[in-house]
Amino acid sequence: MTLLAITCALAAAALFAVAATRQHTEVTNLAVTGTPGLRTLARLLRSPGWWVGTGLATGAGLLHVVALALAPLPVVQPLGVFSLVLTVLFGRRARSRRVVTAVVLVVAGVAGFVAFAASAAPAAAISAGTAEGVAVAGFAVAVVSWFARAGCAVLAAAAAVLFGLGSAVVHAAASQSPFTAVLLTGQALLLLGAGGVILHRAYAAGSTAVVVGTATVLDPLTAVAVAAVAYGEVPQPAAALAAAVALAGVRVLAGAVPHAPSKSEENPVHPTGLRVLIGADTFPPNVNGAAFFAERLARGLAGRGHDVHVVCPSDDGPARTEQRDGCTIHRIRSRAIPFHGDYRFCTPGRARAAAAGILDRVRPDVVHVQAHFGVGRALLATAAARDVPGMATNHFMPDNLLGYTPFPRRLKDAIARRAWQDLVRVYRDARIVTTPTPRAAEVLAGIGLGRPAQVVSCGIDLAHYAAPVRPAGRTASVLFVGRLDAEKNIDQLLRALAPLPHVRADLVGDGTRRQELEDLATELGIADRVTFHGFVSDAELVHRYAEADVFCMPGTAELQSLATMEAMAAGLPIVAADALALPHLVHHGENGYLFEPGAITAISGWIAGLAADPDARARMGEASRAIVAQHDIDDALAAFEAQYRILLGVPAPAMVEQAA
Repeated sequence: MTLLAITCALAAAALFAVAATRQHTEVTNLAVTGTPGLRTLARLLRSPGWWVGTGLATGAGLLHVVALALAPLPVVQPLGVFSLVLTVLFGRRARSRRVVTAVVLVVAGVAGFVAFAASAAPAAAISAGTAEGVAVAGFAVAVVSWFARAGCAVLAAAAAVLFGLGSAVVHAAASQSPFTAVLLTGQALLLLGAGGVILHRAYAAGSTAVVVGTATVLDPLTAVAVAAVAYGEVPQPAAALAAAVALAGVRVLAGAVPHAPSKSEENPVHPTGLRVLIGADTFPPNVNGAAFFAERLARGLAGRGHDVHVVCPSDDGPARTEQRDGCTIHRIRSRAIPFHGDYRFCTPGRARAAAAGILDRVRPDVVHVQAHFGVGRALLATAAARDVPGMATNHFMPDNLLGYTPFPRRLKDAIARRAWQDLVRVYRDARIVTTPTPRAAEVLAGIGLGRPAQVVSCGIDLAHYAAPVRPAGRTASVLFVGRLDAEKNIDQLLRALAPLPHVRADLVGDGTRRQELEDLATELGIADRVTFHGFVSDAELVHRYAEADVFCMPGTAELQSLATMEAMAAGLPIVAADALALPHLVHHGENGYLFEPGAITAISGWIAGLAADPDARARMGEASRAIVAQHDIDDALAAFEAQYRILLGVPAPAMVEQAA
């Protein structure tokens, strides 16, 4: 009977090896991330390859049950390690001398362990109560595993423990009365099924090497431990030496298991291109400067021959992967942000699990994050753990977020200090930190970043916003573009407009203060001269720049202000707050005027002067074009490419050509 049990166990190991490789390939090809939901299950159910793997796994399970009914646990369960051996032998990495040596160690060690276990004295009958206790322990593990937000190794370990406990319950059922046997077998099937679900989460979070290597070690260890402690099936002491030999071989083999290549690996980019993974905590359809920059960076790098992937929160909740502008967008399951439902965030556990899975599938050359929040911190930490070069670009200013909260000023200041401290801690995993302007770099130095931040402009497509010469003899207009939120201080622009009956205003954008601003315009008696356009198409935005005479930016939390740069590219004079990065763009008296934040009279005076002087507007507009010329998007993309190559320690293409 023991010989038959060993034969069944070995056949089960072979089937499981094929099934695990097949199922992992299907899960990774379908770009499954996180906990498989109903949509994920529907996609898997339509996959013939997944059904083949599931059928093989079911057959392996049935053979394993037969083996458990015929021989003690210490004899049967360790034979599952051969699934790892076979997975390696089926792969492409089985030809090295190191792998062959490891296979010999595993085979010899497991064979010795099984021989010593089979020669041990038979154990006493297993009580139903003991088996029931093992099942209850398994259900507790299943519940904890289901709600845990963990990575691939932890999930694979949980699945292995469930398989080991389920096998122990099946083994005990074979010696019980028919009714008790059926009851225990049903519980064992539930444990094995839960292990299968957790195993699929592990497939989605990492590689076959981690899943199979972890499972084939912990599964038999769990079962043998139960057999020794609870069932009294204790192998001979010499079995421990054989087990150590087998585990030494397993450790080598786990690193030799090939993983199913992702689609990006199957279709490599041009040899001179890089595979860049951009982490963005805000991305279109979100409307803000950081989101627009991340999209512009991704699209621009893809246009220059790089394989670009973007990781960001899902805009509607569920996770998905999509193609956009030549880039692959990995959207992680998200939740709405309190106080601002238009934005979403990823929980830390989900962000870490998704980041690990995406990094393992994409295998980027460089990780470039745009914030230190959920997605950015998860990608930086995971990249550092995998020795993938990481860098960060900072767009963060506390006022951009705290303006949405109802907290008092003192509490907001305390939160801001904590947020800066958190940024410093998270960015320790970034080998390079960039920021758009020298003033922004000074801010990072002031909060204790501990190293110089590289200044790299966000860049814009200058030609896209270039406007024709504006006709004279029409009502002067002042334009604002951006979010209608607290830190933008648009109320100051409206109050400055009140004493200027010959000037109208166009406000492009939307936000939490729109209704309040509309009410203020009515209260000031200027509602007929203020147009709230809301969000507009790109073509309409370009038209708004072309129709305007003056651009006003009263915001005080601008690290660069893409909208101001676009207005400058359109040839507009600028009236802006003397705060943060705006003085880098607005040279007082040259291409516009700076005002002390909150100085309504000064805003009104500068706008009135420009509205009445077409020659000054034309002169300053040309100066704006000249100043913003250094922020061309092609120069910005080249600068980021240079940073990537510094991270990788490789020369730029021009240097390569010279060396050749």
